[in-house]
Amino acid sequence: MPDLPHETPKILALHLQISQYPILARAIRQQMREELFSRGIINPTALEQEAHVKAIDSQYREGLSNPYFEEDEHTWEQRLLHMRDTLTDFYFAYNLPVSLFHGIVQRLVGERGARPTADVRLTFNPELAPVDLLLRQVRLYEALPESERAKVGHHLEEITVVLIRTIISDQLNFVRVAKAWFTVDDFEAIRAARIGTGKIGGKAAGMLLAWKILQQAAPELAAQVDLPRSYFVGANVFYDFKALNQLEHNQKYKSPEQIRAEYPTLVEDHLRARFPEEVADRLREILTEVGHTPLIVRSSSLLEDNFGTSFAGKYASYFCPNQGTIKENLRDLTTAIRRIYASVYNPDVLTYRRRMGLLDYDERMAILLQAVQGEPHGRYFFPDLAGVAFSQSSIVWSPRLRREEGVVRLVLGLGTRAVDRVAEDYPRLVYLSHPQLRPEKSAEAMEHYSQHQVDAIDLERNTLVTVPVRDALDLTYPALRWVASIKDPEAETLFPLKSLGPQVTPDRLVLTFDNLLQRTDFVPLMKRMLTTLARHYEQPVDVEFAATLRPDGPDGVGRPRLELHLLQCRPQSALRADKVAPLPLDLPAADKLFFTNRMVPQGEVRGVRYILYVDPALYRQVPSQAERVALARLVGLVNKALEGRPFILMGPGRWGSSNALLGVPVSYADIFNARALVELSVGPEGLAPDPSYGTHFFQDLVESHIYSLALATTEAPAAPQENVEFLNWDFLRQAADRLAAVLPEAAPVPCLKLIDVPAERLGQSLDILMDGEKALAFFVGPA
Repeated sequence: MPDLPHETPKILALHLQISQYPILARAIRQQMREELFSRGIINPTALEQEAHVKAIDSQYREGLSNPYFEEDEHTWEQRLLHMRDTLTDFYFAYNLPVSLFHGIVQRLVGERGARPTADVRLTFNPELAPVDLLLRQVRLYEALPESERAKVGHHLEEITVVLIRTIISDQLNFVRVAKAWFTVDDFEAIRAARIGTGKIGGKAAGMLLAWKILQQAAPELAAQVDLPRSYFVGANVFYDFKALNQLEHNQKYKSPEQIRAEYPTLVEDHLRARFPEEVADRLREILTEVGHTPLIVRSSSLLEDNFGTSFAGKYASYFCPNQGTIKENLRDLTTAIRRIYASVYNPDVLTYRRRMGLLDYDERMAILLQAVQGEPHGRYFFPDLAGVAFSQSSIVWSPRLRREEGVVRLVLGLGTRAVDRVAEDYPRLVYLSHPQLRPEKSAEAMEHYSQHQVDAIDLERNTLVTVPVRDALDLTYPALRWVASIKDPEAETLFPLKSLGPQVTPDRLVLTFDNLLQRTDFVPLMKRMLTTLARHYEQPVDVEFAATLRPDGPDGVGRPRLELHLLQCRPQSALRADKVAPLPLDLPAADKLFFTNRMVPQGEVRGVRYILYVDPALYRQVPSQAERVALARLVGLVNKALEGRPFILMGPGRWGSSNALLGVPVSYADIFNARALVELSVGPEGLAPDPSYGTHFFQDLVESHIYSLALATTEAPAAPQENVEFLNWDFLRQAADRLAAVLPEAAPVPCLKLIDVPAERLGQSLDILMDGEKALAFFVGPA
């Protein structure tokens, strides 16, 4: 005779569903008993005897010493009926499928015309209930008339919160916003597209929340926006994968040196590991469903895209061109997932988590699988547009630009070129308050600061490639007139592309997106989307997107129809907008270190003691890639040694560039203790690096409150002039190298110098003031 666990999920589920049909409850249980009897699970006599015994046991538990005489007949019959029904539910729940129960209910409802009624009481604890039970209860509540629904609103909100935390994300700031938007249909759709169990993680959560907000708050806008076809590998699969392959690594509490040294071995261990059979089977089914549509495999960790900690660029995304056999495509897909799983132990990731106070959090990794947005153009597959959009700009280059209207980092092709730091290539930076305003004045400068390479999927070679614009586009490209201008070498100007004649050749095309910004609804659409999302997130957001331009009219020359594909949405990280004291611009030249008015944020850095300086001319003489990478690791050692002591970095080109010829190839783990990062462009042409506003590297700086500044100068010392960029070369060249005092074990490197400001300036330190338009670094204190 079994004990009756009164709160088991299966029994609770049956209790709840039967309670929805009070008129039919007796008939439903009678049908359930007939099924039990006919299948030989228990016979009527045994059921009745067991109910009788348990009814008497319940009397004793209530303190009745002589139950036959201390309880009237009616009370006894009710007690016996309760035990009979409870045993019916118990045997049915643990021996027969729930589909059989649903068939009984549907048959009786159809015969008698009954409809469910709602009991406003919640008779179970949602925190302990199974998801199926929660979903059925939410569907019941959502189906109520408005007057009845108001009575259960508090229950509906509680269950919705539990479902969000169980299926989507348990980050409380996310839950606070999301609970107003998700419905039972959304939860069931997620479960249908999910592989395995567990949450779908931060990246998937943000994308879905943004889509729900647009659908409900701006339906006419949502008509121009869609989501890619998406699947989710639940976060619990990460633990199943580790357990199956005995990959129980605990790296996060080890030293940074040990983490970095062991990471390559961990990656290899993951690449040799296998997936649970049911996961591999479902991935194989997905590949069959999507055919040869290219896929992107994206991380969606539990901490990712959270309020204040975006983890931007910490975990890689991998494109799977998907042009091989099912076996080959499955190999590529599972390899990509393995690499993302291994990246949980990446030194940059663990350093970031330590820096953000998240080291003790359980970081399970979910996976977001998406169809790549785009279309074939010859052998290449890519979208017409892609990029990242910010609802607020913390950096502007002109007082005419309104920060609160946002900025877009726009490219043609895959969006990787918009979010990664790439060599000698520039997306179009579109300030939405003045989309046609740009800092470059000459056609030569506009061409230089334009996109020259396109990231695309090569369908013939089955791989991701970077190709010149002239190879990716030809004159048959449908969106050509909307993304390109044509240069006139004789007039030294750029003209919008209005027609295609013999004078239009690929080598004369420059990607300006001028017609797109002037003659389509791209700008108003982006502004409306960002404003809507930021209002309901209750803070600025950043959004990754792709877009398709559908030619309109019989000849394809009309205004194109814009289809926006929403790929990601998260709260936007922002630098502290401190009120800044007036800049002391009238200081003597010797008391200034630098001045710039190029893409300046707002804030201040006080009391800087050290300057880690990489000499641009000497860096150019470093002979090999390996030596430049070694220099980056040395910067990382200095960064660790100076923890707690204010310092800034100054060096050539782009810090963190993937091309070491253009800048020191540091990672986040090498620079996270710095207070500011200054990028120097040295040359007669006066072209300065942009601070890569909107890239993942820039997001790292913002979240760590590291100010990024760009400065263009020549190598010859010059006296400061009003509102003209200036660098104090004399100080940098004459200052002594104090690296050995901080890092005795480090061998001297000719191009690197650690400057101790108080030692050079008789006890002074360095301050940097940034007012949003100008930045001045100057020496202060005793002298």
